Amino acid sequence: MIISGIFSDVFFYIINNVIFVLTCFIFGTYLTLAAISAIALRNYLRKNSYVDYNSIILAPFTPSISVIAPAYNEARTIIENTRALLSLYYNNFEVIIVNDGSTDETFKKMVETYSLERVNYYFDYRIPCERVRGVYKSKNRSFKNLMVIDKVNGGKSDALNAGINVSRKDLICCIDVDSIMEPDALLKMVKPFMEETDKKVIGTGGVIRIANSCLIEDGQIKEIRLPDNFLARMQTLEYTRAFLLARMAWGKLDGLLLISGALGLFDKETVVKCGGYSIKTVGEDMEIVVRMRRYMAENKLPYQLTYIPDPLVWTEVPSRGRQLSRQRNRWTRGTLETLITHRKLFMNRKYGRFGMLGYTYWFFFEWLTPIIEFMGYIYFTYLVIFKLVNWPFFLVLLAFVYTFSVMISAFAILFEEKTFHKYKSRKDVLNLLLVSLAEPFFYHPRTVWWAIRGNIDYLLGVRRWGKMERTGFGKGKKQKVKVREAKTVQQLKAEKQKEP
Repeated sequence: MIISGIFSDVFFYIINNVIFVLTCFIFGTYLTLAAISAIALRNYLRKNSYVDYNSIILAPFTPSISVIAPAYNEARTIIENTRALLSLYYNNFEVIIVNDGSTDETFKKMVETYSLERVNYYFDYRIPCERVRGVYKSKNRSFKNLMVIDKVNGGKSDALNAGINVSRKDLICCIDVDSIMEPDALLKMVKPFMEETDKKVIGTGGVIRIANSCLIEDGQIKEIRLPDNFLARMQTLEYTRAFLLARMAWGKLDGLLLISGALGLFDKETVVKCGGYSIKTVGEDMEIVVRMRRYMAENKLPYQLTYIPDPLVWTEVPSRGRQLSRQRNRWTRGTLETLITHRKLFMNRKYGRFGMLGYTYWFFFEWLTPIIEFMGYIYFTYLVIFKLVNWPFFLVLLAFVYTFSVMISAFAILFEEKTFHKYKSRKDVLNLLLVSLAEPFFYHPRTVWWAIRGNIDYLLGVRRWGKMERTGFGKGKKQKVKVREAKTVQQLKAEKQKEP
């Protein structure tokens, strides 16, 4: 009994100290990334404060861009979002909408609104995709840079591959059709491609912001507002922290593994040589970046992947727990699929900081940390049940973790306010700070559980994408009235056409 008691004391002593050391290591890593991000962000703003982006349009060597947007059952917002893409401020670009076998009126609305007609258009299936039923262009010369592809349903990755096959430009900009790009987004994203010297730029990513509750007219953000929905507010803080503190640092450290699927600009030939987007994963945005980097490294081709801290695109995030859980489940499965597929990168010096730092960080912090944290919850529950909790140690550790979490979030909000200052209202900033106080208790545990469910589903062989319902941009009664008015006008026109 004495030996058993001594063993038990030693065991709990080791576990408690391991947890404390691991916590300090994680927090030290976050602080380091925050410091690197702050320096990189300051240098970026200083470097670009006097840049005249209008000169990029006039430059004779400006790369041409194909903006590719897959669309599946997007009838609610397809016209408005297409209008926004067509109004981008750039000289030589085309917009390719890929109708991925929609079962609603997405394609019909596009045909009617933009006077589309099928054209004879030659292209080669350089990368595999489902059968393209037709390529359509507008009879109206005002929309000469619009192209619509109608194809058999194959998923987002397959639709992107179809768009790449049909595209004719130097670079490809892959975007979610339900996202809204800033008018000058292409100018800012193409700049690194024009500055490349001895290293080939293969991709550029930017900051994604939350469009929920923002005032949007004619496909443009007219007024930026903090989301009214609680979950959307939590995600606003989460996105601000992730993009300004984490990805900014990894872009500087050459360890970036992900360019968000909502917006990414890539060198077309590199994407084609890598085989295009994988249709075998639900995390295609991460997998294509990792595969492109592997291709360049294994062929000993000097390259760089850049990141721009400017808010370049606005997207609608899930406002209901069930929808958000599906999204995070998919993100976890996609991350795990990519990590397993490219496990050769783990701590591999051959791939430089990309393998030694970037991949390793994602393995331990993005994938393994939620699992360890969940096991910690189970361990703590066991201690409570058997009255083995060292309460003084627990309360100190809890206060330490909570204070650090709020501090990191406050840093992210401070960075945002000192740089781009998108939220003009003091009330919005104060609400974000209040959200940072509530997040550790009301939001973070749920993200841990969703990550656990994602890992379980992966082990069970679940490969579904998960249905994501969109409420559409706009807010409240104003939007509903506009929709009813639009329908009434269409009905009147239809009735007039039927009149003898």
